[in-house]
Amino acid sequence: MKSYHVLGIMSGSSMDGMDISLCKISTDGQQFSYQIEESETFDYPEKWRIRLSQLRKADSMAYAKTDVFYGHYIGQQINQFIEKHQLKVDLIASHGHTVFHYPDERITRQVGDGASISAITNLPVVSDFRSMDVAKGGQGAPLVAIGDELLFNEYDYCLNLGGFANISGKVGPYRVSFDICPANIILNRTARDLNLDYDKDGEIAAKGAINYTLLENLNQIDYYKKPFPKSLNRDWINSELWQIVKDGEKLLPEDKMKTFVDHIGFQISNSIDYLSQKNATGKKVLVTGGGAFNHTLMDYIKTHSDAEFIIPNEKLVKYKESLIFALMGVLRITNQTNIFKTYTGASSDSVSGSLNGDFSKLL
Repeated sequence: MKSYHVLGIMSGSSMDGMDISLCKISTDGQQFSYQIEESETFDYPEKWRIRLSQLRKADSMAYAKTDVFYGHYIGQQINQFIEKHQLKVDLIASHGHTVFHYPDERITRQVGDGASISAITNLPVVSDFRSMDVAKGGQGAPLVAIGDELLFNEYDYCLNLGGFANISGKVGPYRVSFDICPANIILNRTARDLNLDYDKDGEIAAKGAINYTLLENLNQIDYYKKPFPKSLNRDWINSELWQIVKDGEKLLPEDKMKTFVDHIGFQISNSIDYLSQKNATGKKVLVTGGGAFNHTLMDYIKTHSDAEFIIPNEKLVKYKESLIFALMGVLRITNQTNIFKTYTGASSDSVSGSLNGDFSKLL
């Protein structure tokens, strides 16, 4: 077995910070195992949260500058993390932060310039994991299915409750994956109506009442009727979901939150049922992502579904995505497929990721 110590870097659509995980990825070339050795979430300063959330509205020079500056910022956080924990690192695998994601137009862009990260850290970097798949006509998201297949295939399905809820699982001999619905991205935005960053433990939603008119309108959104593969972006939320909320009656934040929680639970249940009908397997579901800590959300998911939901240890709940990007980095430098076409609908499988730095010691 050969082992790599990889820093997996993840910044998700929920804008709650940057996850950094030092992961030991071991492989004999076919089988893989992992250990998350150190991990930390770096909360974004308000200036970075605003800059990243508004970047899709900026001009080309602002975008180019942010790509480079954010790469330097990632590199600086990595250096602090390495120094704090006195780490030996072989490789960095960075997802970056998604600004544009329009796979139907073959466009996806994540800021966080890999060359800048490598220059600041003096370490080899794999970045830009999505572009190759999107260029081949794929959705470029969600990408965690490769980790679900190689590291967590004892579960029938893997559900991630991040900014968006996404799922992967087997249909026949092939694993498929897709975004189900928005999750923390709308719950966090609703929490900010009460000057809170998020709904801790689902306490706000627990106090609310479901608005069934809004709930019915949300569940009728066209996206939910589309077949997989499919993926979502922030612009979709603004044009589709929030427009429905604005067009309806004015609701208290807690009532809006409770309605969203029921909506998310219903859509997740529908997706699990849809996949299980195609596959005729069990319904053992691994649940990770920040939403797994939201007790009210989990209660509503369980109310809608007869699946068995398993929440692992806190470290895996929080850092599974950064772990999987570390795995994808290892697959990239060893020239193995890290995105299969069945995950995304691309024309062919991909060995995806841009390389910056000196990889000679790893090969």
